[in-house]
Amino acid sequence: MAEIKVSDNGPLIAKGVTVVDGEGNVLETKDQVFLCRCGLSNNKPFCDGSHKGKFESTVRA
Repeated sequence: MAEIKVSDNGPLIAKGVTVVDGEGNVLETKDQVFLCRCGLSNNKPFCDGSHKGKFESTVRA
């Protein structure tokens, strides 16, 4: 079963998903991927940690 967790001040953590680019190409991933949501990563769509100290977003239920 696929799962996506939104982390405070960090990436989306996705398990059991297939990541596809805008042209429909499947991107090579592991079972768990960290997806950028701040827009600062140099490795989009994946998180490279560039958000640290520069991005704040608290998850609210």
